[in-house]
Amino acid sequence: MKRTIDLPDEGATALLGARIAAVLQPGDVVALTGGLGAGKTTLARAIIAAAGHAGEVPSPTFTIVETYDPPAVRLPLVHADFYRLRHPDEAAELGLDDYRAGAALIAEWPDHAGGFTHEPACLAIHIESVGEGRRAIVEPGADWHGRCP
Repeated sequence: MKRTIDLPDEGATALLGARIAAVLQPGDVVALTGGLGAGKTTLARAIIAAAGHAGEVPSPTFTIVETYDPPAVRLPLVHADFYRLRHPDEAAELGLDDYRAGAALIAEWPDHAGGFTHEPACLAIHIESVGEGRRAIVEPGADWHGRCP
């Protein structure tokens, strides 16, 4: 049930983020792929903001993992950027499973952590540039059927 969503501007990206945040559940993974500058962090920030976070959302490029907990957000969130990982085993060394317990994971560069698309709770989103805007190619895992944005 792959679908394509045009994102002509940041407003459209924020709307997609809000739709995802509205149905996000603990255990879910939102796996964001695309080239450098494609808009992965912009979409991650939109999801986190729509989940209730009012402050800044730093890019976890250097910290690798940032967490957001209630009451600042409606459910525990983990925002991870795996770009700097050299091998998927490094995700386990970071304690990723501990971070994920009872939380939803928003993962940038998920392939660097071994990928998550095999998980039924994964919403895979590939973002690509199209002219002045972006395009999101959304592929939901089985757990997302019926609630995919």
